[in-house]
Amino acid sequence: MFTTLTSTSNEKVRAMKALSEGKVRKSTGLMRVEGRKMCYEAARELNVDTLFVDEEKLTEYRDLVDLCEAQGANVFPVTAHIIEAASEAKTPQDVVLSAKIPALQLKEGPLVALDGVQDPGNCGTILRTCDAAGFGGVLMGAGCADPYSPKGVRATMGSLFRTPIVQTNDLAALLNEKKQEGYAVLVSELHGQDFYARERLPEKMILVIGSEGRGVSDAVMETATHRFKLPMAGGAESLNASVAAGILIYDIFRERHYTR
Repeated sequence: MFTTLTSTSNEKVRAMKALSEGKVRKSTGLMRVEGRKMCYEAARELNVDTLFVDEEKLTEYRDLVDLCEAQGANVFPVTAHIIEAASEAKTPQDVVLSAKIPALQLKEGPLVALDGVQDPGNCGTILRTCDAAGFGGVLMGAGCADPYSPKGVRATMGSLFRTPIVQTNDLAALLNEKKQEGYAVLVSELHGQDFYARERLPEKMILVIGSEGRGVSDAVMETATHRFKLPMAGGAESLNASVAAGILIYDIFRERHYTR
């Protein structure tokens, strides 16, 4: 038998709401996931701690409940206003869960490094693109948005659950370590080489995406082995960080998979 939660002052409800705060996510090792699609993906990929389901939709979500119960998660039917209280979405769906933040090892393949990318939507979109292109993971420097924030989680559309992330307070030092392991470091620069006029890139590489406002920092720029620019034929001087990242990631994908 399930115990239905009806009060926003219940400790389980307050704990779920508190995962909006970065310090709580850090101390508990948990993140919040919202919505049908994302919760199903989380239940398949992550260790779920607690699941809230609208009490009127419990039968509809029987498969999700079973997935969570099978791994020992706490499952609670809740009233609709509890879902609203625990969610940051403008139009909350019927399920919310908390799950262990994944600790995945970097995989084979190109990496992306984010140098102060502050917008959670940009960070999430870049993570999703890396997942789609089969990249080996993402390095995130100081000043980047927290990918495990509710907005960051939503922006990845589940890719966060599969994409290895390494967070560091000294991205330049980490890049120098990776160079010692044989990685090339690719950065964008206004006076760099035309990205489409390049020679074939090394197999082991890290593509650096700079912040929305200042671009790549000086310390990170000094680690570069390759400096490129995307050609601009019109009047725009630059592109949105996630748009530029998508273009660069998929042209690297094309080179690796469609050319010899």
